[in-house]
Amino acid sequence: MHHHRTPPGGIAPHIPADAYRRAQATGQPVVFVVNDRPPAGIEWRRLLLPFAIAGATVAGGWGLVAALCFLLDTAAHTATVIAGAAGPIGVGGITLRLARSKGA
Repeated sequence: MHHHRTPPGGIAPHIPADAYRRAQATGQPVVFVVNDRPPAGIEWRRLLLPFAIAGATVAGGWGLVAALCFLLDTAAHTATVIAGAAGPIGVGGITLRLARSKGA
């Protein structure tokens, strides 16, 4: 069953013609009494959007942390492979061995 409601601030309900003419002739204001009250309880739709945004932010943050860890792990592995393939590096008589050889 579909229940039609007039939105607040919309067009007023029907005014009898004689009441309207009387109000215009005498200058009296026309008063509308609307018996409408908000539904009891929490509106879950109002809360859904902030929780959805917070959840997406948390999930994105964890995804960013996981991606950063993966990149750092890959960079460390790559540096180890390059250091093992390059052997010792010497500058000005000082030799630096970047990785242990398999035999040592």
